[in-house]
Amino acid sequence: MDVGELLNYQPDKGAKRPREEDGGTAGGEEDTKGGKQQKGLSARELARYREAEGGELEELTGDKKKILDKLMDQDEEEPEAEPVDESSVKKMILTFEKRSYKNQELRIKFPDNPEKFMESELDLNDIIQEMHVIATMPDLYHLLVELNAVHSLLGLLSHENTDVAIAVVDLLQELTDIDTLHESEEGAEVLIDALLEGQVVALLVQNMERLDEQVKEEADGIYNTLAIIENMAEFRPGLCTEAAQQGLMQWLLKRIKAKMPFDANKLYCSEILAILLQNNDNTRELLGEMDGIDVLLQQLSVFKRHNPSTAEEQEMMENLFDGLCSCLMLSSNRDRFLKGEGLQLMNLMLREKKMSRTSALKVLDHAMIGPEGSDNCHKFVDILGLRTVFPLFMKTPKKMKKAGASEKEHEEHVCSIIASMLRNLKSQQRSRLLNKFTESDCEKVDRLMEMHFKYLEAVQQADKRIEGEKHEMVRRGEILDDSMEDEFYLRRLDAGLFVLQLICYIMVEISNSGISQLQQRVQQILNLRGGSVKVVRHIMREYAESIGDGKSDEFKEAERKRIMDLLDNF
Repeated sequence: MDVGELLNYQPDKGAKRPREEDGGTAGGEEDTKGGKQQKGLSARELARYREAEGGELEELTGDKKKILDKLMDQDEEEPEAEPVDESSVKKMILTFEKRSYKNQELRIKFPDNPEKFMESELDLNDIIQEMHVIATMPDLYHLLVELNAVHSLLGLLSHENTDVAIAVVDLLQELTDIDTLHESEEGAEVLIDALLEGQVVALLVQNMERLDEQVKEEADGIYNTLAIIENMAEFRPGLCTEAAQQGLMQWLLKRIKAKMPFDANKLYCSEILAILLQNNDNTRELLGEMDGIDVLLQQLSVFKRHNPSTAEEQEMMENLFDGLCSCLMLSSNRDRFLKGEGLQLMNLMLREKKMSRTSALKVLDHAMIGPEGSDNCHKFVDILGLRTVFPLFMKTPKKMKKAGASEKEHEEHVCSIIASMLRNLKSQQRSRLLNKFTESDCEKVDRLMEMHFKYLEAVQQADKRIEGEKHEMVRRGEILDDSMEDEFYLRRLDAGLFVLQLICYIMVEISNSGISQLQQRVQQILNLRGGSVKVVRHIMREYAESIGDGKSDEFKEAERKRIMDLLDNF
């Protein structure tokens, strides 16, 4: 056995965790490239090379082991027992830089002769595996940055051998593990800054573009890439806009609409998409410009007549619905939704009574709310949406409860849709809506009043509990500051105050519609059940005060005045 082979022997380094699941994290460990030819050796050959080498090494005697250890010290490897500290990490990074440079040099020198650079590639892969141990010491992350290792690792994402790129992805995924990042905020900040400065997202996307998901290891590489992005976005939400613009949004949309069987990667893509769109108008606008609303509607149309076949597929469906709801917060996307026939699809979903019905109701609520929802409200009446939505108002379906949505959630969305229509509809469409309330001896008004008393009672109970807590706090000498008041208000909304406000708004609107029959029925039931106009007025005033978060001051003022005018006539 020659010295070269002896030099190449590596003891098994104690990585952070056994990595048997991370198939072919790179160079050698597994049969990665199913016969996919490239400018390096395929992993299958590397694995064979490694096995042959391993076989010979097992036959080594004790003396040869000692020689090996000495030789390895020269190769700047630490013995296994050495603890991970600053100097051992520096050594490791130095070795990594040397091997990376050597591999690059040999590849340039012998581009068509893989045997010449095969060994250096195996060595490079080995040191990348060993560097996983750094993930146990986030305090030392600054060394990766100071010694330029982050820059070198990012450079390897475009290495000719995708196995090496995947090894780097696995390492980055472990280094950015969210629990690890929170162990040392300082180390995490330094690492994330360096990654973003090196345009990590753009490089990760370019690498994903060339990976073939038919190969298990490459599919795992994509999954781990998405995990890196999720980790970074959770640690620093502000990077979502930048990430989306660096090609990620485009890649996600392309992957979501790819004609491939449903798998873990598609689910993960839907999750990352929903994260990017959360509370972020820039990414919502970007998705709209990329025809993303159409992509979401096409993907969701599958669930119009079929339920998701697994829990994972159901989760993906929910993610896509959440993404769509986020997008509809932006008024320019409401037009795209309208033109893409989103209303028709949601209306069909409500009629089909499948699992998608709950979420379709939520989407309609987002599409029709506020003054920007006016066009959608008119179109919804034109496509006979009233016939779909009022049966859901009259009776909360049992299936809804099974699908995991609460009765309150369902009633909130339905009432919100009706309130939005009362606010936005004009002329003929408005008359059609009001006529619905007079049908069948005003049964819709009866149902409205029944819900009014149900939610009024729930809110009154919550108020009683909160008052008790306030007294208790005052007795203990605690101060009721604004944040406590906000928390109490949120608890009241949670108990049903928001639905109650919507119901009262509908009551006030229909009473002011000029149809005396509706006004009489509302007053009649209030008197009959001991309700009072005063209570309704109080609820509406509170509603008017809290209206229009994030809207312009003129809008808030106009809306408040409108509600107050309605109240004066109530």
